Amino acid sequence: MKTNKLKIALTYGLLLTAVVMLQGCGANAEQQGSAASAPQQQRQESIAQTTVPPPAFDAHEGHQHGPQDATRVPAHQTAKDAKRLLSTLSPAQFSGKTRAAYQAVKEIPQTIAQLPCYCYCDEAFGHKSLHSCFVDTHASQCAVCVDEALLAYKLHKEQKLTPEQIRAQIIEQYSQQP
Repeated sequence: MKTNKLKIALTYGLLLTAVVMLQGCGANAEQQGSAASAPQQQRQESIAQTTVPPPAFDAHEGHQHGPQDATRVPAHQTAKDAKRLLSTLSPAQFSGKTRAAYQAVKEIPQTIAQLPCYCYCDEAFGHKSLHSCFVDTHASQCAVCVDEALLAYKLHKEQKLTPEQIRAQIIEQYSQQP
């Protein structure tokens, strides 16, 4: 009996949250005016207004990596798919190591898109590659994303490795971590 009441309460809470979120979306659309704009432009304007919280490198608040199959390589794009990418957030929104990672991704987006992300956000958030983490604030909350991007940038710039070689190094290094 208590379980049913709990399920009903949770369902009601989720519905209430969804209604509040949808009302907020409608209010933002009204504030931006009635002129129709492209979905990409609306997304960029919305992201530009986002207040970015400070990175939670130790805690990984907001998502969990969980136990993963060490043999599974997370999603990554092909060179062909990497030519059609969404814009990443501006590095200027961040500071320190996070800013450096967003800048690295902005400089070598096609390479980053061909890399898997070992926080396994492909399962949790439907990300297609490491590049997807930098299209929104996800990477700003995740040390795995930031560290992978900085490693990829270093391997690309200093050792002149190809995306395939960088991917092999990342798989070797990160697939062994819990």
